[in-house]
Amino acid sequence: MTTEAPPGNRPPSRPRRVVARVWAYVLDAPGTFVYLLILGANTFALVHMSPRVRKYFLRTNSTNLAELGHHPVKVLITSAFWTQTPSFLIWFVLFNLFHVPAERWLGTLRWLVVIVIAHVGATFVSEGTVDLLIRAGALPHRDTRTIDIGVSYALSGSVGVLTWLFARPVRWYYLGVTGAFFLALLIGYRDFTNLGHFTAFLLGLACYPLTRSRSTRGVLPPRFGVRQDGPHG
Repeated sequence: MTTEAPPGNRPPSRPRRVVARVWAYVLDAPGTFVYLLILGANTFALVHMSPRVRKYFLRTNSTNLAELGHHPVKVLITSAFWTQTPSFLIWFVLFNLFHVPAERWLGTLRWLVVIVIAHVGATFVSEGTVDLLIRAGALPHRDTRTIDIGVSYALSGSVGVLTWLFARPVRWYYLGVTGAFFLALLIGYRDFTNLGHFTAFLLGLACYPLTRSRSTRGVLPPRFGVRQDGPHG
């Protein structure tokens, strides 16, 4: 004869365990998933705009020279939450690969500092270069209103700062691969956008002081070569 366990003592069903794990994963990086939620809503709005309205909207919310000259704070914020093309699924994967571990490791506040430094710094370097080239006559004046919008500068900052998550020699392998990727984009395309990506990556790398004393426990499985807890692991 068997007796059933009281309802309160029954183990949670498999679907509930999956939901609980997913929810715990989201709560470990709340900033990233709020960012994704806003990006998803904006992407939905973008695909329902007519091509003409979409182009006007993106241009007026871009961090181009014209918009930076009139209302810099507004476009520095809004440009970080839109993408030029509706590619949410790609960004969902990349956010989970780089933003999630960076936020889990650094904490939401320090992660925000890193991505703001990367986004703002890369914008000023890339658009400053465009300004210099226009003044030198190497670029047409219409480039003051080019579309420069997206989440990639912030993401590049997370890619850079994650270098310090890993112990040697994995750290140097990671730095070599990611650094070569951004440098290849810059050399291959030679445009201001990829100058911004490379700059944002370097700015993320320069955020090493924010990583000191941060615990690496639970950020990634040990087999990925994460450093030991402590400031110099």
